[in-house]
Amino acid sequence: MKATKVVIDTNVFVSGIFFSGPPYRILKAWHDGRIRIAVTEEILEEYCRVIEILSVKFENIDIGYILKLLLIEAELVPSYSFNESICEDPDDDKFLACAVAARSKYIISGDNHLLKICQFLNTTIVTPRHFLEQQ
Repeated sequence: MKATKVVIDTNVFVSGIFFSGPPYRILKAWHDGRIRIAVTEEILEEYCRVIEILSVKFENIDIGYILKLLLIEAELVPSYSFNESICEDPDDDKFLACAVAARSKYIISGDNHLLKICQFLNTTIVTPRHFLEQQ
């Protein structure tokens, strides 16, 4: 079975590292090869910045392993920007652009600005729980 390609919003990715629940189960599915994650340089930088901030509070978590896995296993796609903002929060457009460039089936997010869009071209925007229910 072919792994589903997804773009994961920073809040979901980081929550999956530091907490249990649906975001953790999504990262586990990625680790097990059931999904593939697509990222751009901009998304990678945001992941790393937020992970570094939180890692101070969670010293027992090996973030080096997670970041190495991300660099090796994630599909890096070229950054792209739209002529005008798509999302209410223009900072979230990077996830939409990544999904378009990667031909991703889903964006998994907890961000209301993204979730409000629901569908963007061929990409469905869902919460972590909804994604897991569909798999």
